[in-house]
Amino acid sequence: MLGDSLTAGLGLAPRESYPSLLQERLKGEGLNYEVVNAGVSGDTSSGGLSRLDWALEGDVRILIVALGGNDGLRGLPAEQLQQNLARIIERAQARHIEVVLGGMEAPPNYGRDYIVSFHKVYPALAQTYGVTLVPFLLQGVAGTDKLNQPDGIHPTATGARIVADNVWTALEPIARRLGRPGS
Repeated sequence: MLGDSLTAGLGLAPRESYPSLLQERLKGEGLNYEVVNAGVSGDTSSGGLSRLDWALEGDVRILIVALGGNDGLRGLPAEQLQQNLARIIERAQARHIEVVLGGMEAPPNYGRDYIVSFHKVYPALAQTYGVTLVPFLLQGVAGTDKLNQPDGIHPTATGARIVADNVWTALEPIARRLGRPGS
């Protein structure tokens, strides 16, 4: 799982992060996958791209890409986000790795044009590369005080469970199709 602080589980116990929750769910469903949490707080899509070779080491079957939140917070160009994510997807697909792309939204303070161009990045990539899209990683969590830590950005443990549910919807059919039954 290539991501930023949302993936790293900033402010949560390791077992409360959504990657850990997905690991539990996979195990509970008898699917023998090891979730590797490659979330780095503060990471942008450029940072994720620079760490990609490390993240793809080993027998990687599925790559969940959850980057872009920091690009949006910093007002980095949506075109740059799209190029970085495209390179990540291309490199993963060249290794025959299934990709799940976790969508993100830009904060409102950069104006409508930026919000719209940022929003369009994720569905455009999903369509171009035929990858599975989680339309908005924080669906049902963003903007809800009780589901976010005091910073208003990072989910609480309850919020992380919702994020895990959002990702599970996309991940489960792929994990089952690739078939790694538990031992």
